[in-house]
Formats: sequence, C-alpha cells, structure tokens
Amino acid sequence: MTQPPRRPATLLFILIVVLIDVMGIGLVVPVLPGLVKELSGSEAAGARMIGILTAAYAVMQFLMAPILGRLSDRFGRRPVLLVATAGMALDYLVLYFAPSVWWLLLGRMVAGATGASLTVINAYIADVSPPEERAANFGKVGAMFGVGFILGPALGGLLGDYGLRVPFLFAAGISALSWLYGLLILPESLPPGKRTPGWNWAEVNPLKPLAALTAYPAVRNLTGVFILVGLAMQVIFTTWVLYTEAVLGWTAGQNGVALAVSGLLSALVSAFLVGRAVSAWGEKKTLLVGLGFGVAEFLILSVANTTPLLYFSLVVGAITGLAQPAIQGYVSSQVADSEQGRVQGAITSLQSVVGIVGPLLATSVFAAFTAEHAPLGLHFPGAAFLMAAALMVAGIGLTLRAFRRNERLAGKG
Repeated sequence: MTQPPRRPATLLFILIVVLIDVMGIGLVVPVLPGLVKELSGSEAAGARMIGILTAAYAVMQFLMAPILGRLSDRFGRRPVLLVATAGMALDYLVLYFAPSVWWLLLGRMVAGATGASLTVINAYIADVSPPEERAANFGKVGAMFGVGFILGPALGGLLGDYGLRVPFLFAAGISALSWLYGLLILPESLPPGKRTPGWNWAEVNPLKPLAALTAYPAVRNLTGVFILVGLAMQVIFTTWVLYTEAVLGWTAGQNGVALAVSGLLSALVSAFLVGRAVSAWGEKKTLLVGLGFGVAEFLILSVANTTPLLYFSLVVGAITGLAQPAIQGYVSSQVADSEQGRVQGAITSLQSVVGIVGPLLATSVFAAFTAEHAPLGLHFPGAAFLMAAALMVAGIGLTLRAFRRNERLAGKG
C-alpha cells in the first residue's frame, strides 16, 4: 500500500515551489512592457500589444485550469506540476531570446497554460492537509504569493537596469531550480488508489462554473460589481509601467521597487486592517470604504506627474484592498456551506473572464490618448486611470443597489 506523504514536509515543499514560481512571474513585470515597446516600434503599438499579451495569458489560464486539475486527478499532482514548471522555464527562455512580439505572444500563451497549475497546487494542499487545517494552509499559499510578488518585482526591476532581457534569464533559472527541486524532493500527494480512472470533457468546460452565479440571488445581484471593479483593477495591472515610463521616465529598477512597496502595503492592509475594519463596520461599509479609496487612487494616478504623488497613490490604493475580502466575506455569508466551493469557483471564473477583456480595454485607452492623433487632440496618459475611477464609481452605485435588493429579499424570507 502506498503510504501518504508526511504532511509537514510536503506542505513545506509545495510552499517553496509556490514561492519560486511566483518570484519568477514577478521578476518580469517591471521589464515586459519596455521589451514589448522596443520590439513594437512605438509606445502606442507597444501598449496595444501589452493588452493582447495579457489577454492571451488570461485566456490560456482560463482554458487550462480545469484541464490541469482533472489531469492531476487522473495521473497525480506531481507529474502535472513538473510539466507545468518545465513549461514555465521554457517560456522565460522564449521571452529572453524573442526576436519579435509574436514570439512574445507564444511565450505568454505557454505561461498562461502553465500558470494554471495553481489549481493543482490547491489540490495538493487539500491532499496533504487534514480538513481542520486546510483554510490555514491555503492562507500560507496566499502568504507565499504575497512574498513572491514583493521580492520578484524588486529583483526584476534591479536586474532590468542591466538589460530588459536579463530578468527573463534569471526567471528561467529559478523556474528550472523549482523543477529540479520538484523532481528530486517533492513527493506525490495523491495515491494511485484515489485517482480518477476516467475522463469526462464536460467536467473541464471552463464556462460551467459560471452557472453557480445564478443559483443565489444575493450573489447574482453583485455580479456587476465584480465585473466593474475587476475591469478597473486591470487598468493598474496593465498600464502602470507604461504610465510611469511615459510620464515620469522611470527605469525598470524604479518600477520594481514601487511594485514591491505596493505589494508590501497590500500585505500589511490584509494582515492588520481588514479584520479590524469588518469587525468595526461590517462587510457592507468596509466594501464601500474600499471602493471609495479605489476611486481616490485612480483619480490621483490620472494626474500623478511626480514620484511623491505616485507613491501617495500606492498608500491610498493599499486601502482599496479592503474591498475584495469584504465582498468575498459577504458572499460566503449568503451561501450554504455545501455550496461555498462552487460559488467561489464561479467568482474566480468570472474574474478570469474579466482578466481577458480588461487588459484589452485598458491598453487601448492608454494607446489612444498617447498616440500622435489622440481623440480630440488631447494627449492624456492618465485617461485609462480616469476610466478606472469611473468604473469604480459605477461599482459603488451597483453595490448600493445590490445591498438594497438583498435586504428586500431577506425581509421577504
């Protein structure tokens, strides 16, 4: 009989894999826009291509997440993780040597497919954790993501000052190290006797989880909020580096440090402010406060033409982080315990769809208002951030309407 892996050891192994993988992703964030602009030939063309690359990554991640999950059920977690990690190392090498933006597109598609391995990592954590420890262990995965996104951009920015392609080579190296670590040390978590013998294509339909959004009116009423806020946040994910390079003339190193500071501030808000805010105000008020700070963050960013003002936007933006846990907590309170996974999975799928549309919208607006023939002759690099502020305002309106509807439903119940 196959013996289950020792839980403390396997948990430590998988957390190290997560940290290395996330650092690899974070390494390229400060330099990818610069490389794309270099290969595209102009700032506007580069901005549009960034949107295409980001959307392509999201499409592949959306399509591959359920497939990798089912493959890991069928063949075990370890081989799927090893293939995904090897694919990630290959992607970074493609990006390092890429002679054109179309090679970058191929690399980003490979990265999206392999990045979907988070599904397998979560399944691994569930395998090696007793039920009463799963939530805490998933929290440790989130902590590794936070640490990785603090260290990765900072290191990537510093390396980027020696050449835009240098961080890709370093990322390929640490991904190869992660693969070797998994090959030599990481044990399998799913014994053969517990694996799924068959294969059902209906189970890997990425659109199927979205049906859960209609099962609960309280969740359905908030769907528009998830979409609007998600679109707004995609603006900062895809145009931050484009904006700082165009307006402030920042280097990759300066962007890397700023992104690391942003990650650190967000981690501090998550660790010390979210729980206190929800306890003091409740989920509804905490959500509205978070969205209000989101409006302020994007308004500041739209006109930020100095380094101190941009760093001030980071502080304001960190408090925006109150919104996501508050809305997740509210949704979970409206859903039966047996349906939590299904509904949370539906929300994740919805956010993945937004992650496809959002980058294309954000970079198109940035490109339009930085092009030679801008709309109305208005050269305004902050236009995408102003659009994000408007989306956040609309999100506040939908939030208030959704809570009123849900309160009426509760009254009828």
